[in-house]
Amino acid sequence: MKTMFRWMALLALLVVGACTNNADDADDGVATITADGISQYIKSLASDELEGRRPFTSGEKKTLDYLEGQFKALGLESGNGTSYLQEVPMVEIVPDADTVMTVKGAKKNIKLSGFKDYVLWSQRTDTLLNWKDEELVFAGFGVVAPEYSWNDYKDLDVKGKIVLVLVNDPGFGGNDTTFFKGNTMTYYGRWTYKFEEAARQGAKGCLVIHNTVPAGYGFWVVQNSWNAPHLYLDPRGKNDYFCEGVGWTSMPATEKLFEASGFDFNEWQSKARQPGFKGFSLKSRISTKIKFKSTYNKSYNAVAKITGSEKPDEFVIYSAHWDHFGIAKPNAAGDSIYNGAVDNAGGVATMLEIAKGFKSMKQKPKRSILFLAVTAEEQGLWGSAYYARNPLYPIDKTVANINIDFTNVIGKMKDVTVIGLGQSELDDYLKTEATKQGRYLAPDPNPVAGMYFRSDHFNFAKVGIPALFVGNGVDHIEKGKEFGNAQEAEYTKNRYHQPTDEFNPNWDLSGAVENAQLLFQIGKRLSFEDAWPQWKPSSEFKSLRQPKK
Repeated sequence: MKTMFRWMALLALLVVGACTNNADDADDGVATITADGISQYIKSLASDELEGRRPFTSGEKKTLDYLEGQFKALGLESGNGTSYLQEVPMVEIVPDADTVMTVKGAKKNIKLSGFKDYVLWSQRTDTLLNWKDEELVFAGFGVVAPEYSWNDYKDLDVKGKIVLVLVNDPGFGGNDTTFFKGNTMTYYGRWTYKFEEAARQGAKGCLVIHNTVPAGYGFWVVQNSWNAPHLYLDPRGKNDYFCEGVGWTSMPATEKLFEASGFDFNEWQSKARQPGFKGFSLKSRISTKIKFKSTYNKSYNAVAKITGSEKPDEFVIYSAHWDHFGIAKPNAAGDSIYNGAVDNAGGVATMLEIAKGFKSMKQKPKRSILFLAVTAEEQGLWGSAYYARNPLYPIDKTVANINIDFTNVIGKMKDVTVIGLGQSELDDYLKTEATKQGRYLAPDPNPVAGMYFRSDHFNFAKVGIPALFVGNGVDHIEKGKEFGNAQEAEYTKNRYHQPTDEFNPNWDLSGAVENAQLLFQIGKRLSFEDAWPQWKPSSEFKSLRQPKK
């Protein structure tokens, strides 16, 4: 009998141990994630002392020192050998553009005003752009998409010419969700794609025609790029071709330009949406100059990790960008520090709080967890792009990416917004954990803005890593959707990318805590299981990763 009882006791211990090893303790680590913790991190990261956290400034050094200090305080291991930093070689290009662009049209000559009518810059490090009577070509949406049988450049010679293209993609404004996903922007609709495609076609320059609704933001956002410094990855030693100049034209300026060329813009933007559209020369010539000053320097991603107990060579990556716009144009109140409290001190704060949750767990995760605070997101997602091209840990050993960009400061929500709903099986993980919180999944309420292509998770998706990016939700638990939508609109209008995005001690961070706990639970599940989440059949990224056996 004694022997039998000993065996029963041993069996009970084994069962308990198995449950623990499988992370069956649903609450393990959750209580460590608090509003006070998130608040203190945001307060520090968004302080004037960090000078707006712009790369290549003293604010970067202060930010990185702070992050390294917090990583160490949390007991996280260095993520790059003995270092908490990954060097990101970059170049800062500062344009000094002429204030006028002259247009010699087939019908008449006009002048466009810089900043008001157009914005122009370059990814090249040449000291001078000198366009003199360059031919202007209208290429519709500037899209080459074989899967939709669409090619705006077919039989169109744009080599050495300036291409003028529409914002968004041909599916916008239609009801057919199988044609460029309808009003949900595809990557073909992003301005970054249009510049890339124009370069592949050999164009000398590319100008995107701005339109507030299909762009997802006003022309004032574009105007912030006027003669402003631009950061890029260091191109030296590579043979990549970039257009000499890229930028935007306003809608009124575009209408004037078409009129001067003898064409009706509204007529041709409608025709550009029709299958079989053919681009054409506007028979106009444009001239302008820009001087450039290029400075090569190094920025840094901050990286820390928790090594897995059983599968240390497999990784779940949490990412958030630490950078913002630094000290720039002052607002009406004279404030020139772009603190970036919600975007994205809040995201980094959430990631740090999640790291705190993992470190507090009684049972160490089986897979390794990487915490990656990337640089230069605001300048073009460059920190995450560099990591994706130069990973510290193999891409094919990276299970998933969970990206955090901004945080909820207005309280708990009934819903959680999925940016890119339907892309990967991570949606299913999210739904399971959201249901436990009594919440439901909601698609992106503004799919036209193309948010899935505008944050760091996109660079992980581009190399085949399933990537999850969630919004805060808008269905407020007490005040409903009308309140949530109004608050989101207020932030976009009055604080987004402005000096007014500052820390507020009166924020209701209960929703931020709930979101942090949600993403923590997803990462915890991924870190303990053996499965590899896959892309959904409808995803444009599904061919980039083969299912793990």
